[in-house]
Amino acid sequence: MTVPSAPFRRVAVIGLGLIGGSLASAIRTQQLAGMVTGFDTRQDELALGVELGVIDEAADSIEQAVKGSDLVVLAVPVRATRAVLEQIRPVIEEGAILSDVGSTKSSFVADVEAVFGELPPWVIPGHPIAGSEKSGIRAARPDLFTNHKVILTPAQNADQAGLNRLRAVWEGAGATVLTMSVGYHDEVLAATSHLPHLIAFSLVDTLAGEDENMDIFRYAAGGFRDFTRIAASDPVMWHDIFLSNRDAVLRVIDHFTEDLDQLRTAIASGDGATLLRVFSRAKAAREHFSKMLSGQAYVTNNSDKQVTFQMQPGGTVKGDIRVPGDKSMSHRSIMLGALAEGTTEVKGFLEGEDSLATLQAFRDMGVTIEGPDDGFVRIHGVGMKGLQAPRGPLYLGNSGTAMRLFAGLLAAQPFDSELTGDASLSKRPMGRVADPLRAMGAVIDTGEGGRPPLKIRGGHALTGIHYEMPVASAQVKSCLLLAGLYAEGVTSVTEPAPTRDHTERMLEGFGYHVHRDGATASVTGGGKLSACAIDVPADISSAAFFLVAASIAEDSDLTLRHVGMNPTRVGVINILKQMGANIEVLNEKVIGGEPVADLRVRSAVLKGIDIPEEQVPLAIDEFPVLFIAAACAEGRTVLRGAEELRVKESDRIQVMADGLAALGVETTVTPDGIIIDGGQEIGGGTVESHGDHRISMSFAVASLRATGPIRINDCANVATSFPGFVDLALQTGIRINAEGSD
Repeated sequence: MTVPSAPFRRVAVIGLGLIGGSLASAIRTQQLAGMVTGFDTRQDELALGVELGVIDEAADSIEQAVKGSDLVVLAVPVRATRAVLEQIRPVIEEGAILSDVGSTKSSFVADVEAVFGELPPWVIPGHPIAGSEKSGIRAARPDLFTNHKVILTPAQNADQAGLNRLRAVWEGAGATVLTMSVGYHDEVLAATSHLPHLIAFSLVDTLAGEDENMDIFRYAAGGFRDFTRIAASDPVMWHDIFLSNRDAVLRVIDHFTEDLDQLRTAIASGDGATLLRVFSRAKAAREHFSKMLSGQAYVTNNSDKQVTFQMQPGGTVKGDIRVPGDKSMSHRSIMLGALAEGTTEVKGFLEGEDSLATLQAFRDMGVTIEGPDDGFVRIHGVGMKGLQAPRGPLYLGNSGTAMRLFAGLLAAQPFDSELTGDASLSKRPMGRVADPLRAMGAVIDTGEGGRPPLKIRGGHALTGIHYEMPVASAQVKSCLLLAGLYAEGVTSVTEPAPTRDHTERMLEGFGYHVHRDGATASVTGGGKLSACAIDVPADISSAAFFLVAASIAEDSDLTLRHVGMNPTRVGVINILKQMGANIEVLNEKVIGGEPVADLRVRSAVLKGIDIPEEQVPLAIDEFPVLFIAAACAEGRTVLRGAEELRVKESDRIQVMADGLAALGVETTVTPDGIIIDGGQEIGGGTVESHGDHRISMSFAVASLRATGPIRINDCANVATSFPGFVDLALQTGIRINAEGSD
C-alpha cells in the first residue's frame, strides 16, 4: 500500500496496548502512512494485531520494527522506556522522528538524554489525553482520539518539519494538538490527572478497610462510583507514573493537603463563609477549566476553535430584541463589587468570555461570587485590602479592558501578580498603562515590545500623579483612577477628548467621590467602597451592529430595548443620524446613574459624511460596522483622528479595508483613518477577521447588501463580547450560519 500524501512512509509502534494499538489502527484507517509495523513482547497480542487489522505487519524484534521506519512511537510502560531506547538507538534511521505516548514527559526526556547523550531535534515527546477502562489490543479502536487532546512537548531546537508531520498524524486521527513545555506538561498533569487517580486509589482503599465496607459500596451514590471509577486503572502503570513524575506529584499533594486542612478547619469551626468561597470558586473553575490553566490544558480556549460564518446575501431586519449587557460596565461591576464592603448584586451582567474571565480572576483572588445565573451575580466584597494572592497567572482571555484595569488595581497590592491573555491580547500594547503606573511607583515588567504578560511586583506604595493622556483612552483613564484609590494624595487624569465615563459614574455609585473639572477627573486615595445594586443596560456596542443592519437593509423595522445611552458612548448614534439614519429614541430613563432608552431603527438612505473628530472617541469600538454603513451610503465618508483603531484586537482600519477589498469595495487607508466612497457593489467572497470579534460581526451585517455569499473566517472570539449573536441575528432576519462552533 502506498499513500503519496501520507505524512509518513512507514510507522513503527512499539507496544500494542490500548493507546499504541489505537494509534496504529487510526493510522491505518485514515491512511496516514504507507505501512504500519507493530512490536510487542506479548506474542499473542502481536498476532492478534495483524488478525484484527490493527497493524499491517508484526515485527519479530524492536530492531526489525524500527529499521526503515520514518516515525517510531513508543507506547511502552514508563519504567521500560530506557531499555527500549537502548535497542532503538543503533537502528533508527537518519531523518526519522521518535515520539512516545507516556503521561510524564520529564522522565521520557531524561531517558532519551541518558541513551543518546542529548535530546535530538528529531525526538518529539507526546501525550494523548484519551483512554478507556478496557486494555489490550482488543480494546484498540481507530476513533479513540477523536475530539480528544494530544499534547506535544517539542524542545526549542525541535525539527519543525518533523513536528508538523507528527501533528498531521494526530490531527488525522481526530485529535486536537496542543504544544507546551515538558515541565509545564508534567505540572498540569500532576494536578489534573495524577492527583485525582491517587485520591481515587486512596479513597477506595480507605473505605474498603472500614467495618461496614459492604454497605458503603452497596449504597454508594453515583458520584462516588463515577469518581472512583479511575481506581480500576492499571496499578502497575500508575505505580510507574507516580514514581517517574515524583516531584510534580509531591508538590500538588502538598498543596492539596494544605487546602484540605483549611476545609477541615472551616467545617470544624462552622466557618460557612470559607466553605461558600471555596465551593463557588471550584464550581466556576470546573465550568471554565481552560481559564484556570491559562487556556493550555485539556480544554482549549477560543483561539483553538475554528468557527466560520457563512453568510447568504440579502434579507430584511425586523423584530423587538434586547442585546446582551454592556461589557465595559460588566467588567467594572465585578471589580468594584469585589473591592467594596458588603454584598453587591448585579443584574444584566454580560455572560461573555471576557467578562467571565474577569469574574474568575477575582475568584482566584479569594472573592466569593455567586452566579452568573441569567445575568444575575452576587459579589461578597472583601474591601479595599481584602484581595488574596492568586495561585498562578490571572488569565484575562481576549480583554484589553480587563488587563489594563487590572494593572491599576493590582499595582498597589501587597502580593505579586501576573496578567496573561490569549494570542490576540498578547499582541496588544500595555506600555500605555505600565508607564504612568511606574511614574506612580509601581514595579511592572512587560513582555517584548511592552506587550503581555504583565508581571506586577507587590508591596510598592503608590503616589498620586497628574497625567495628561496623549491619546484619548477610557481604559488608560480608568486604570490610573483605580490605581489612585490606593495612592497617597490625589491622582488626576486629563483626556484630550471625552471618553466613556463608566468608571467615574460607578465609583460614585459605590460611594467613592470622583472630582470632575472639564476634561480632568481625579480621586483621592485612602477611601472605601460601599456595596450597591447595579443594573447593567444593554451594550450599545453590540446594539450598533443591529442599528446599521436595520439602516442598510430594505423594509427593515427593528426595536432594541434598554440600551445604554451614556453620553460618552452614543457616538455611533450621532454619526448614523448625521448620515441620515432613521433612529428614534424612546422611553428614556436613568437607572443606577446610567441613562437607558429603547431604540427604533428603520431603513434609510444613508449619505457619506466627514465624521466629526469629536465623535471619534465616543464611537471607537463601533467603527468597524460604521465602515459597512459608509460602504452602503451615497457619497464619500472620511474618518480622521482614529489612530486608536490600529491597536485594538486587530488593526481595525487595515483589516476592515482588506475585508472590503475582498468583497470588491475599494477604500483609501490613511495613517489615522480611512476614506470610503459609498455606492460600490458589495460582492461575495472570503473575509479574514483575524480573530477580531467586531470585524466578524461587521461583515455579517455587510451580507445584507451583498450580491453573493460571504465566508468570514476565524469568528470564535465573537463569544468574548456577544454571546448569542448568531441566534439573535437569525431571529432578526440576517442569513447566517456558524460552522465549527460548539
